[in-house]
Amino acid sequence: MKYPSGFYQMDSGTEEKISASVRRGGEKTFRRGAKNYTRFSEHIGLLPVVMVSPLDAGLINDTGEERRKYLNFILSQTDRSYLQHIQAYNQLLLQRNRLLKDERVPALLLETFSERMAPHAEYVHASRRDLCDRLRPMVQEFYARLSQGRESVDLSYRSDLDGMTLGELFAREADKERVLHYTTAGIQRDDLQFRLDGHPLRRCGSQGQQKSFLLAMKLAQFRFVRDIYGQTPILLLDDVFDKLDMQRVEDLLSLVSTLDFGQIFLTDSNKVRLDEVARRIEAPCCHFHVESGNITAE
Repeated sequence: MKYPSGFYQMDSGTEEKISASVRRGGEKTFRRGAKNYTRFSEHIGLLPVVMVSPLDAGLINDTGEERRKYLNFILSQTDRSYLQHIQAYNQLLLQRNRLLKDERVPALLLETFSERMAPHAEYVHASRRDLCDRLRPMVQEFYARLSQGRESVDLSYRSDLDGMTLGELFAREADKERVLHYTTAGIQRDDLQFRLDGHPLRRCGSQGQQKSFLLAMKLAQFRFVRDIYGQTPILLLDDVFDKLDMQRVEDLLSLVSTLDFGQIFLTDSNKVRLDEVARRIEAPCCHFHVESGNITAE
């Protein structure tokens, strides 16, 4: 069995070797050094990475599930306890939903689940709110620099637990849950709201404005992870210049080349544009051409 490997040098100077393999039946194996991970969750947070890609548009246009995944991803990298709490909550939620499918389930049993889920919900809720409070000013700062102050943006966190405990929520929703046969309230319904000049970004923002907002979020995420984690993440910018006017491209390059962003990977399908971008970055760089799975250095 072959193990494709990747080396990463930490800020401390130590090296980590991460390997992965996939068997024909689909079984995946991950290694750190010479040891297999028993659970993939053990790898989360080891190598800090912030990635910007065209798929990020789902944070604005898709359901709240995508935005919750985004919060979970950041917090799981920086707080091992958060990962344990969200996993425990989701396991209990799955069991509670199974119980609700039985109309004869005793109310006392559901109350027991409420008591077990409450501390996990409270930890997740507090962590998400703190994260959003810390990201907000950074997102606003980066967006102002990318847009040269032409617009203002905001992000806010909404949760069923705002002003109410999980037990109070479940008591309020009890009759509805008996009819619908699933848990209708809780942190699994949390969401982020994005605004441009006071209006919903999803409806009022142009493609360029939405792309700039997503960039501002990822740059804020980079700074947050760097400050909390204690080392500089790798920054991956995949097809990042699409839908950006040249002024915003200039402003982005100015940001990532003058601030302490460490190692950056840029990808673009337009070689002429990428060459021009690389020329403007006043830092050592390497060029690689990828075609049909083949990689050549230029």
